[in-house]
Amino acid sequence: MVLSGNLPLFLLVPLSVALSVLHHGWANYDQTKTLDYTGLVEELTYENPHGMLKMQHEDNMWTVVLAPTSRMESRGLTEDMIQPGDSVRVVGYPHKEVKDEMRAERIYVGDKKFELR
Repeated sequence: MVLSGNLPLFLLVPLSVALSVLHHGWANYDQTKTLDYTGLVEELTYENPHGMLKMQHEDNMWTVVLAPTSRMESRGLTEDMIQPGDSVRVVGYPHKEVKDEMRAERIYVGDKKFELR
């Protein structure tokens, strides 16, 4: 059987499974341990399925998983509000297995708080 776009059906299932594995599942984050870090932004990726930033906090470089861009924009957080070198505060949960990765629940940029959940 062939789907529109000439993609065989037998390839669709493995492709969808592979893509779902690449997405960060929220179950992978330990919601019993809240992190509250302030640090300097090294890098920002503002794209779907969700934004990410690299943040230097003390001696660690943290990968911070943000919300989807549409959610951030609907709550007032636009891409131009965070630049490398800016100080941000992030509150979120650590990844259960990946060292120095967290999922942000909220982010403080300047004097503004943005809820990301």
